[in-house]
Amino acid sequence: MSGRAEFRAFVKRAHPDAGGDHDEFVAGLARFRAESGVDDQGAGGGNRFDGPVVFATGPRGVRGLVDRVSRWHSRRFRKPRVR
Repeated sequence: MSGRAEFRAFVKRAHPDAGGDHDEFVAGLARFRAESGVDDQGAGGGNRFDGPVVFATGPRGVRGLVDRVSRWHSRRFRKPRVR
């Protein structure tokens, strides 16, 4: 069984909402986290939301308008995907 499948089976069996023991569930989660190297902060050990924020901009003005209309037209009038 793969790690993910094993984890899912454990959660289904031991989750307190499904009638499992709370202490056993917490201990099992700690065991899976230790085996996979994942801590409470995420996979890298740091806060996963502390990366730089990047804003992507597209063309503006007349070029942007032409681009949007062109994309709409190609979607609106494309050939059907049915074979």
